[in-house]
Amino acid sequence: MMKRSFFFLLAFAAFVAQAQPDRWQQKVKYTMNVDVDVQTNKLAGKTQLDYWNNSPDTLDRVFFHLYWNAFQPGSMMDARSLRQGSVSLRKDRNGNDVGDWDARVRDRISKLKPDEVGYQNVATIKLNGRVQKTKLHETILEVILDKPILPKTKVQFDLAWDAQVPLQVRRSGRDNPQTTVRYTMTQWYPKMVEYDYDGWHPNPYVAREFYGVWGDYDVTINIDKTYILGGTGYLQNANSIGYGYEAKGAKVTRPAGAKLAWHFTAPNVHDFAWAADPNYKHISRDMADGPTIHVLYKNNANNPAEDAAWNRIADAAVTVYPFIKKNFGAYPWQQYSFLHGGDGGMEYPMSTMLASSSLGTAFHEWMHTWYQGLMGTDEAQYPWMDEGFTEYATNLVEEFYRQQGVKQMRTSNPAEARKSDSIATAELPLYHAGNYGGYFQLVKSGREEPLTTHADHFNTNFAYSIASYSKGNVFMEQLGYVVGAPVRDRILLEYYRQWRFKHPNVNDFVRLAEKESGLVLDWYKEYFVNSTKTIDYGIDSLWEEGNATQVRLRRIGQMPMPMDVKITFKDGSSEWHYVPMYLMFGSKPAEAGQESRKVYESWKWTHPTYTISTSRKLTDIVRVEIDPSQRMADLERKNNKLELQW
Repeated sequence: MMKRSFFFLLAFAAFVAQAQPDRWQQKVKYTMNVDVDVQTNKLAGKTQLDYWNNSPDTLDRVFFHLYWNAFQPGSMMDARSLRQGSVSLRKDRNGNDVGDWDARVRDRISKLKPDEVGYQNVATIKLNGRVQKTKLHETILEVILDKPILPKTKVQFDLAWDAQVPLQVRRSGRDNPQTTVRYTMTQWYPKMVEYDYDGWHPNPYVAREFYGVWGDYDVTINIDKTYILGGTGYLQNANSIGYGYEAKGAKVTRPAGAKLAWHFTAPNVHDFAWAADPNYKHISRDMADGPTIHVLYKNNANNPAEDAAWNRIADAAVTVYPFIKKNFGAYPWQQYSFLHGGDGGMEYPMSTMLASSSLGTAFHEWMHTWYQGLMGTDEAQYPWMDEGFTEYATNLVEEFYRQQGVKQMRTSNPAEARKSDSIATAELPLYHAGNYGGYFQLVKSGREEPLTTHADHFNTNFAYSIASYSKGNVFMEQLGYVVGAPVRDRILLEYYRQWRFKHPNVNDFVRLAEKESGLVLDWYKEYFVNSTKTIDYGIDSLWEEGNATQVRLRRIGQMPMPMDVKITFKDGSSEWHYVPMYLMFGSKPAEAGQESRKVYESWKWTHPTYTISTSRKLTDIVRVEIDPSQRMADLERKNNKLELQW
């Protein structure tokens, strides 16, 4: 076991270093020993934190996240949630205001009792053995250093800390009545704030997502021996723990005493999460060319259907992994855990929390591995690059899984299989249609804010959610319309190859897309990310002139785009016409079915109309349609198609 881990780490290091952009970033190594009192729900911890300042800067202070301090009446999270509840989104059927609540939080923090609140307290913190001064800013601990940390140097922090596990409110906590899981342990330890090329990121914990330093974790959790754990990392003492982690055929020998020491290690991750319950069921699946899948869940009613649903998650992960590997890149760690817990679905390195056995949620959270676990993009500044890219990938994984089910159904129920087959023939893939619909709903609500908005600073939860998930998804699918779907697919794989473990930002992604496509794409970022300008094109008019039929197109919205136009004739034949957009300084390659298209000079964004032509007579035409694929996020699609009845 130790020899295998050693060689894995060597291979892992080579994997990470291969052909990636050269950008400095900080590094950490956490060695933590934590004692859990399951009677009082309190933790006592000691942390040794090795910190490499790989930046060119001298640091005279550092910061730590103390997330659980948010779960106290009067906290910033409490105040923010109460404020959102006062924002009316609409009226319900009875004429009452529907507030912009996060339904999981609402006013619950304000009602927590002293033994239900969360807190994290750092009693002492030392730098290279010397006690340091600190200043608490609720969920951020500022450490004023007596000696600065010089560039390209390593230091050691030692922390003595304690915490109280809050009643489950948001993401982490205890005794969630929805799941009845005892502990969901996320954001549970004093965590170093990220310092990067933009400086420090001491984001208070108000509502949203996270940003962390890459590093290695060595974590020992001492807890009542009846509890079963799962989470980030590799269990180092499996044969002393058991509960399904032991090697096949091994005899489990647990040490004497009331507690077990669960010892985990995790290489090159930016966080560490775990969950625990005395009544977890633990199932696992091994893959020949992929990670071991662990699923830990509770089934209080001993319902066979629920057991089957959690087993389905484990089996489905094995089914879809080859597709994921081919299209998004290989999973680089040895294990992944789906853990019953939390308040919905919440991703962490090498694991996720799931409030239910929803397969769609499980797929979504696993795909976060590629855009949160592997990229580690700052989710405060770029939440859509995590949630939106993940949503896009999830839709494809779900469609692949559906198609695998159809293949199995063809022999047992051919009629149902034909129904499922027909879904895939829709010109707009139905697996992205919901995200387009969500984006259109947001625009028409008048509440849209640019994707550049900091995650905590959106005026409404409504706007944040749809922008991050749906508009982020549209960004990726629509990119396929701009550069060509096969090129977009290559961009995603190259993104994985070049930027994993590097904290990429939007400029990094767009520049990579430009190199891969050969097109200029900064305009796409400026319009679709930096602004709320929208797309709307229409068919203006048709007329015969000389020996040709002219078709005039009109740009109605403020965002310019390239044009795919399909003209269909009475005899069933059709023509494709392609108009590049001026700012692209190039053309996308012909996509499948468009090999004989007619390519025009680019449409200048300053000009509201553009005319294309066909040699066929006007009376031969039965249909003209802009973007039949419906990948372009055109706000008003009714004017995209003109049907002619002769």
